[in-house]
Formats: sequence, C-alpha cells, structure tokens
Amino acid sequence: MLVHLSIRNLAVVESVDVTFHAGFHVLSGETGAGKSIIIDALGLIAGGRGSADLIRYGCERTEMEASFDLPSNHSVWTTLMKLGIIANSDESLIIRREISMQGKSTARINGQLVNLSMLREVGEGLINLHGQHEHQSLLSPDRHLELLDAYGADIIGPVKAKYQDTYASFAKVNKEWNELRSTSQQALQMLDLYRFQLEEIAAAGLKSGEDEFLAEEKVKLSHSEKMMDSVSQAYEYLYGNQGLEAIAKAVSRLGDVSNYDSKGIAPLLEQLQSAYYQLEDAAFSLRAYREHIEFNPERLEEVEERLDLISSLRRKYGDNVEGILQYYEKIRLESDMLENKDELLEKLESQREELLDELMNDAFKLSAVRKVKAEELAVQIEQELKDLQMGRTSLQVKLSLNEDVHGIEWDGKKLRPGKNGIDNAEFLISPNPGEPLRPLSKIASGGELSRMMLALKSIFARHDEVPVLIFDEVDTGVSGRAAQSIAEKLYRLSSTCQVFSITHLPQVACMADQQYLIEKIIEDGRTMTRVESLDEDGRVKELARMLGGVEITEKTLHHAQEMIGLAKAQKDAI
Repeated sequence: MLVHLSIRNLAVVESVDVTFHAGFHVLSGETGAGKSIIIDALGLIAGGRGSADLIRYGCERTEMEASFDLPSNHSVWTTLMKLGIIANSDESLIIRREISMQGKSTARINGQLVNLSMLREVGEGLINLHGQHEHQSLLSPDRHLELLDAYGADIIGPVKAKYQDTYASFAKVNKEWNELRSTSQQALQMLDLYRFQLEEIAAAGLKSGEDEFLAEEKVKLSHSEKMMDSVSQAYEYLYGNQGLEAIAKAVSRLGDVSNYDSKGIAPLLEQLQSAYYQLEDAAFSLRAYREHIEFNPERLEEVEERLDLISSLRRKYGDNVEGILQYYEKIRLESDMLENKDELLEKLESQREELLDELMNDAFKLSAVRKVKAEELAVQIEQELKDLQMGRTSLQVKLSLNEDVHGIEWDGKKLRPGKNGIDNAEFLISPNPGEPLRPLSKIASGGELSRMMLALKSIFARHDEVPVLIFDEVDTGVSGRAAQSIAEKLYRLSSTCQVFSITHLPQVACMADQQYLIEKIIEDGRTMTRVESLDEDGRVKELARMLGGVEITEKTLHHAQEMIGLAKAQKDAI
C-alpha cells in the first residue's frame, strides 16, 4: 500500500506531506482547491508524462516522493529484479520524481536512476488511476475488445500472442507478395535500365577508395617538376657549405675546446653531434625521395581520364566510389529479383497461403476463447451492477467478425484480420426489463457509465493485484441510493486493495476509513494548497459543508454525525 506522499512545488502545492493507511480514503474539498493535483502527483510517480508547466510559479523544479509497503510475494519485486533494480522486499519501496524548468525529468527507485519507461512498468504494478473522464472511454467499442482481453488475460493472452506472431510473419510476406505482383511493364523497363547500369559500372572496374588515391596521385604528377626543384634545393642546402659541412667544422672546433674543458663543453658537443647525424639522415632521405619523384605526362593523362570516368559515374550513381559500389550491389539484388520474379512470386505465394491458413486458424481459436470469456465477463458485470442499484440491467459482450469488402476471402466471407484478430467487441445493455439490448454508447447515461466503469474496476481489481486504486470523481452523474451503492462498492474494494476517491458526495465520504480535506489558503499574497487529515470532529464539519454548502447549521452537523454513524453500522455489516 501507499504509506507516505511528499510533494514540493507542484502547481499551487508548495509543500505537502501526507501519511496514508490501509482501507478506503476520501479526498474532499471545494471545487478548485487542488484535489486533482494530489492525484496528478501519484500519476507522475507511476510514470506519467510531466512538463515544466506543472512547476509552481517562481520555482526551479517540482519534486515528489512516495513510499510503498508491499508483501514479499508481490509481482512488483519480480519486475524490479528484471529491470536490474536492487530492492529488498523486507523494506519500503521508495519512488522519487523531479521535473526541472528545462523540462528535464529525473526518476529514482530506491535511489537508483531509472528512465520513464522503467518507471512506468513499475508504476503499472503499483497504482491504477481512474481519471475524471475515463468512463467516457466506454463509449468507444474499440475499448471494449481491449477490456475483454484484459479480463481474460490468463486464457486469451497466450492465444493472442501466438496469433500476433503469425500475423507479423503473414504481414511481412503479404507485403512482399503484393509489391512483387504489382511490378509488371514498369518492372521490365526497370530491368533493362538496371542491366545497362550494371554493365556500365562493372566495365569501370572500380576499386574501393580509388577516387581518393587517384586524386592524390594527380596532384603529385601535376606538380612533379616543382617538387623536384624544391627537394633538390633543400638537399643542396643540407649537404652544401652552409649545411652538414658547416656543422662538421663546428664539431671539430669544439673538439679542440674539449682538450681544455671537456666537462663544460661536452653537452654542447654532444648536442651538435646528434644534430649532425639527424641532418645527415634527413639529407639521405631527401635524396631517396627525389629519386622517386615521377615526371610522367602519360600517367598523368591516364589518371585524369580515370578521374573523369569516375566523376561521370558519381553524377549518376553516388557521391563517391563507395556509394557507386553500394548502388551497384543494390540494383544487382533488385535485378536478380526481377529476373526471377515468377519463381520468387510462386515461392512467396506458397508461403503466404501457408501463413494465411495458420493465421486464420489462430484467429478463430482467439475468437473461441474470447466468446467464453465474453459470457463470463457479462455475468460478472451484471453481478457487480446489482450492488450498484442496476440490478435489472441485462448486459452482453457481443462479438462479431471484422468483415470488409476489401478483406480476405475465407469461408464465403470477406474478413480483415488485424493486429488484434478478426473480432469486434461491443457492450450491449438493457437497463430495464423488456427493453432490447442496445449499444452502451447509444443509451447509457453519465451515471450509468460511471457505475459501469466502477463495476469493471471492481472485477479487474480481483485479477491484477495492483495495491493502490484511485478514483477521481467516479460518482459523477449519480445521487441518492445510487451514490450510496457506489460508496459501499468502494468500501468493499478496499478490503483487497487501498482505495482513494476524490468526491463531492457526502454519501461516499461518510463511508471512508480516512478522510482528507484539500483546501486553498493564501499566505504572504501567494495561493497554496493544504492537505489535512481529518479527525472525527473534522469529518463531521466537512460532511456538514458537503451537505449544506457554505453555511453550516446545527441541523447539517447533526445530519453529518448521523451519516457517519449509519456508515459505521453499514461497514460493520459489510
């Protein structure tokens, strides 16, 4: 469960530190007080995307930290091990997130840096967050198939994974097959062009790096006369009267001095002798270099012609010889493919037919397990809806095949297999006896959608082992007994996980084990949000405010006390 949450400089929150407990928690307060900011912080802790816009005005960064206590057998520990994060299941799990004004996000788990995808993977096993408008997603039939697959993940998951592997293989071969089939007259024209280009490049006999080597050779051949003159003069300077001969004379004269002061002159004498030998080596090297300078007009002409040929090929096929050779290899492969088109097409068609058979078999297996789970899910939802004052509601998870006039012919139908199979799913509902089942998106009210989503969350909470379940105004559009039934459902959920709910309804708030008041205050001309854990008296006053609005009277206080007492009795009964 979530044990502690610390927030710094997030929107209107300057500094908040809150301790939580097991059970059902309610966050209440006036509209705009900042209740959703607390939920936003937990969303960021779970790996949600953040931005510099979230940072409190005038601050450099926002920081939040949450600590969790989890049982040693919880799946999150396995996830951490897989990600290479060191964690001890006997200790708390601590997640810290920072976002700077530059938009840079930093996350740490138990002090170890993690990237956003790693944080999200861990967060998915810790927090399940239901946003204010998430129940609207139920209006999209695409979401219905996703919910069905999530519900039946233990059985549907492996079959779906097998189908998706086959689908990926089929899609690849099918694409190649279609592309090759579409090449006709244009392909023959391309083949003629490829043959000409292959012959032209092959006739050139290019070698890798040849253009660079020839360019260097051209420079040398073009300036061989000037090079010969300069090297010859340099050699004469070294070996003439002003070069080695002068140094040899200097060495001889210093040798005379060494007869009188061998200790003092020795370093200088040694230096000059060393210089003499080095210059002598350099002179010999210059002479050898001069002998290899080539003055060859015929070779220069050959090099220039070769470079002109390469330049012509570069304009057509690549930036350099390497590029030309790469282009040659590319069109060689394409040419081979076109020349062997019929043989390759036959091979691809055979592979395609085999994969299509396998794909459709996998697709119908996936449909079969979905039908079983669809019936189960419908029964489960109906049972949950009974607890939410929708006991007369009938529901069906209708599966249909994805048919399309441009689809694949199969058993007399045109089917379009996709990444998720050949099925469409849609929730059909009849809120009242005697009425036909109709699409949920056509007839459900806001309150019915809220209760439908709560029913689904209740079902999934028993499957996914996520320890923290958060609802942001899941009671939207309900009142009276329906609101009471939602409160009871949230309380029941809190027996299997820690439940948080933002609410404006006193019927929901009175069922909480812990209630927190979120309110705005102004200090030193700045607005900030404060979170207060309410004691018994505080809860009575807050419930009275929720019941009566701005003015709290003796009657609303008495009514609030009565609601808390009735809620306690109801919780004891549950």
